Amino acid sequence: MKYFVLILILIFSLTLASCSNKAAEMFETAKFEELQNNKEHAIELYDEIIKKYPESEQAKKAKERLAELRKK
Repeated sequence: MKYFVLILILIFSLTLASCSNKAAEMFETAKFEELQNNKEHAIELYDEIIKKYPESEQAKKAKERLAELRKK
């Protein structure tokens, strides 16, 4: 379990470093929060992406993730 979390943090860090814009960074953070079973924070981040960057590709993906999270 310890190694799993460390690997996730490493992957998250590498992905975040490669993000070119704030919407993408926020989306990656929200996905990470989901992996950490922090559903409430992930939902907040997805909502923020939709509000701040409504025309972005990440907003479209965030809407899909919100629909999935709210089903559970």
